[in-house]
Order: sequence, then C-alpha cells, then structure tokens
Amino acid sequence: MVTIKDLSQMLHVSPSTVSKALNGYSDVNRETAEKIREKARELHYLPNVAARQLKTNRSHNIGVLFVDDMACGLTHEYFSAILNSAKEELEKLGYDMTFISDTIAGRKSNFLEHARYRNCDGVLIASVAFEAQQVQDLLNSEIPTVTIDYPHENISSVLSDNIEGMYELTRHLLELGHRRIGLIYGEPTLVTQKRLNGFRRALREFNVTLDPQYELAGAYHDAAGSAEATRRFMELPEPPTVIMYPDDFAALGGMAELEKMKLSIPEDISITGYDGIRTSQVIRPQLTTYYQDADSIGRRSARKLVEEIEDKENCVPEQIKVSGKLLLGHSVKDLRQA
Repeated sequence: MVTIKDLSQMLHVSPSTVSKALNGYSDVNRETAEKIREKARELHYLPNVAARQLKTNRSHNIGVLFVDDMACGLTHEYFSAILNSAKEELEKLGYDMTFISDTIAGRKSNFLEHARYRNCDGVLIASVAFEAQQVQDLLNSEIPTVTIDYPHENISSVLSDNIEGMYELTRHLLELGHRRIGLIYGEPTLVTQKRLNGFRRALREFNVTLDPQYELAGAYHDAAGSAEATRRFMELPEPPTVIMYPDDFAALGGMAELEKMKLSIPEDISITGYDGIRTSQVIRPQLTTYYQDADSIGRRSARKLVEEIEDKENCVPEQIKVSGKLLLGHSVKDLRQA
C-alpha cells in the first residue's frame, strides 16, 4: 500500500507537504498540490484509517438506526431514498455508514451498546419506535444523534413538513368539490398526528364536517391493510368520492382492490397517496400525491450530524424543516364538472 512517505520520496517534497495537499490546505503551492493529488490518484493512495483515528480521536463511522414496523427494510422506497442521499453526503464528508441493531454477534443487546461496539461517532435515526426505552437511552447518551421526523429536546432533527403537506393535499381535493373524503391514516405516531392536524385544518377552512365512518386507522407501507380498508369504504351505503392513503405504497394495495371490484380510477372513485415515490409517477393512472423531499432530508441530516460531531462546542441543536410539493396526477376526478 502506498504511503505518504512513498509519495513524498517520489515527488521530492516533504511528508507534511503531501499531507497538507491531500487534505486541501491552502498553504501548499497550487501546482505542487495538484501534482501530489494526481500521483495519489494514479497510485490509488488511501489514507491510513488507524492513523487518522489516532489523530482525530474519531472513527469516521456513522451508525444508522432504521427499524420499521412492517419489516420492509431497504425496500421501503421513501426511507431508502433518505438513507441513500445521507450515505452519499457522508462519503463526501469522509464518513462511512453502518447499520446498528439490538443484536451483537448473535446475542441480544441494545442500540446504544451496538453503537458503542461499532465505535460510531454519531447516529442517524431514520425510522424507529422513538418512545422505546432503548431508543431514548441512545438519544440521551454521549453519542451525537440526529433524528428524522421526531423532535426531541436538545437533539437536532430534520422534519418533513407533514402538517403543510397534508393540508395542501386535502385542500386540493376540497377545491375540486370532494366532500366525502375517506381517510386511511397510519400508526399513532407524531407524523400521523401532524398529518391529521393538516387534514382537519383544511376541512375547517371549507366548513366541512367529516362523518367518522370516513376515517379508518391503518398502517404505513401496508398494501394489504389498505386493500381491506378500501373494501370497507366502498361497501358503505354512501361510499366516499375519494380515498386518501397514508403513503404511495399503501395506495397500490387500494388500487389493486378497486380493480378487483371492477371500479375505475378516477371515474368511479378518486384516490391519493403520500410521499411522491418514483413508482407513484409511472403507474397508470398517475397518482396524485404529496412529494416529500427525501433527498434533501437525507443530505441535511447527514451534514447536521457531522457538524455536531466535529464542532460540538459551537453546534446548536435545531429543528430543520424540509418542505415538499403537491404532485398532480390523474387519479382525482374534478367533481365541479359533474
């Protein structure tokens, strides 16, 4: 393996000059620095990780905690997009990413112990039961953490604007004349509560009182559960004119069930999703949904976590809100023309 000493001998410069050039210091002649970097690329130079750890007292390893109730893992398109953009951003900043769990070498452990075992400089918490004691232990530990869609005292978080997103989506339906709105909402989490707040805010603005029979509790990323809820809605004496699903994947389950019932979208029933995953824009009819900016959420959470690791004394915990946008597909009928 090529070392800094090898490069210095080949280029007839001091090891410190090589080190400064590779680390982007400005006090190295530009032409010299470029020659050093070019030679390093040519010889596939890699920094000595052990030496870097000794010098910085950091592992440059970020833990990721991602546990979803439906056990979808990285097939969950929304969260996989967040984690992929976070990974890309961390790599730019010189960090690697490791998934942590509550198991170490086959034995039961907890998230905090695993993060310490992996010597994580920080942990990004993307999806988990935040109220669980082992999650709270991690949040309250000495390890810097950043959460996604979960505000916590003295912890930085990156939040999708779920109130505004659900408000905009519901308002769009109301503007098109829909009043019997069937809502399938997710598990009782803070995200769900915020979306319900946005939903009800839009109803109030249009002086609409929703019959409780048009609200059903469901689960995120649950196609089968959403299919069952869809059938329940459509078997009502007066079915809704539109069904709002908790996410785009759940909407796919609803679409399949409506197809079994020989119902056409949007002629017989309108539907909406949430998240704005790529699949929602290639299916037919194209889904009306609300796009959550997963790329920005991942990148901003990664940058914030590295900032807290590298500048603990001056870094202030904050809540970073990321806006999305309404995606108008062809799955909602305009009832004003009916």
